[in-house]
Amino acid sequence: MKTNSGNRWLVVLGTIIVQMGLGTIYTWSLFNQPLVDRFGWNLSSVAITFSITSFALAFATLFAGKLQDKWGLRRLILCSGVVLGAGLMLSSQVTSLSLLYILAGIVVGFADGTAYITSLSNLIKWFPEKKGLISGISVGAYGTGSLIFKYINGSLIQSVGVSQAFLYWGMIVLIMIVGGSFLVREAVVVNKPSVQNGIVQRDYTVKEMLRTKQAYLLFVMFFTACMSGLYLIGVVKDIGVRMAGLDVATAANAVAMVAIFNTAGRIILGALSDKVGRLKVVAGALLTTAVAVTVLSLVPLNFGLFFACVAGIAFCFGGNITVFPAIVADFFGLKNQSKNYGIVYQGFGLGALAGSFIAALLGGFIPTFTTIAVLCVVSFLIALTIRIPEQGKGKLRSERKKNTNSVRSMKPGTKLG
Repeated sequence: MKTNSGNRWLVVLGTIIVQMGLGTIYTWSLFNQPLVDRFGWNLSSVAITFSITSFALAFATLFAGKLQDKWGLRRLILCSGVVLGAGLMLSSQVTSLSLLYILAGIVVGFADGTAYITSLSNLIKWFPEKKGLISGISVGAYGTGSLIFKYINGSLIQSVGVSQAFLYWGMIVLIMIVGGSFLVREAVVVNKPSVQNGIVQRDYTVKEMLRTKQAYLLFVMFFTACMSGLYLIGVVKDIGVRMAGLDVATAANAVAMVAIFNTAGRIILGALSDKVGRLKVVAGALLTTAVAVTVLSLVPLNFGLFFACVAGIAFCFGGNITVFPAIVADFFGLKNQSKNYGIVYQGFGLGALAGSFIAALLGGFIPTFTTIAVLCVVSFLIALTIRIPEQGKGKLRSERKKNTNSVRSMKPGTKLG
């Protein structure tokens, strides 16, 4: 695969700005209690908003590739920025939960997911030789936006109140995403089939990808990785208080630590995957996660052990969601990356819901961690055994046979080329 030439680093800068703006939605937990205080709503009812946002984000990735084909990447990102910003600004006027779910949940989530997957996939196309590193930069920027805006949005809530904070948040995000979109240029992938280990690297359509067992195995792995990380993010403070015996203030520090290690995992493991192999990195991350959740379940926790396990899970979660876009590109080609990864990415949306559902069904942290540990071991074994689809090997033999027969059918003395 080759892409069109140009100043790729301007595209990197634009994508970083866009991804940082998109990542700000992960500051939602800051808004829960202030909204409860202002409107008297139930805390769990307000918190559902972010679950709706996460699900809408993942659902949007199914349609983002088709919208990109129709509108073009730059226009799509620009429109997504306008819609996301407008959704947040209009949220400043809500007085009912249903309207909050629609605006801050569905509208914001759909716009965020559309811009997220298309800008990430485009950047990978610009750097086919460094898929892991470049995916780490893009997804790392998403995490950095969340980390930075924890302080910006927290300050806004304190100074102007929760409703006005939505207004200013929306304005800032709109400017960031729209501004970044002007630096983004769509990569044009030039098909140039290559052969690795006797396998033709080809571009799969969504239908072709779904005919392979690898698509479903990757989905299981990604779902497991996402469920383990997203469940931890949602309950980490409660784990510290209830299972490690920490006071609320100390346990709350784990929230910031999750964000830091999550971002570090995205950058470090993304770059490492280019050197040692992506599946090896994912296998190692899944095994580490299995060990960490087993310790949380079975070993009496203290301050150090709790934070070590939390840091390990967050680091591996960040690395996994960074490496998977590159794995999908390795397995199914760059041309339809947005559409193909959009299918696998549904594991994120389901993972966001599954952890809480399992906890409610089984009754608490320990059974949920045990389930996650079992799934991690299963996915670890998949990572060790899965291979790139071999349809290309048959195709290569067919092409060789065809070419051989063509040569044999030529009359003696015919010149080639």
